[in-house]
Amino acid sequence: MAEQWKNDQPIYLQLKEQIRTMILEGILAEGEMLPSVRKVAVEYQINPITASKAYSELVDEGLVEKRRGLGMFVLEGARENLLKAEQQKFLEEEWPEIMKRIARLGLDPKKLVAETTENQA
Repeated sequence: MAEQWKNDQPIYLQLKEQIRTMILEGILAEGEMLPSVRKVAVEYQINPITASKAYSELVDEGLVEKRRGLGMFVLEGARENLLKAEQQKFLEEEWPEIMKRIARLGLDPKKLVAETTENQA
């Protein structure tokens, strides 16, 4: 799950993002159980409270649920909901900045798409 932790962001947020990415990429499937807080804490040498906070935020986001006595599980529809949210974020926040940069550099968006398509073939 974890790479090395970065200093510019709290560890619980980095852990949460890694789990979100794993759900988005299908590494963690819907209905699958997440590793226990204790296991994550030991494996990545972090405080269990840190791991618990990451899991709690994932619950708040509606991506995982806690099943009493069983553990944490990825909710049905989590990947689709996450994908929609990430697409919306990209279109609202990242894409406008990309388009501004393309314009600043005097590039033709249609040409860029055509070249990208050719390079992927």
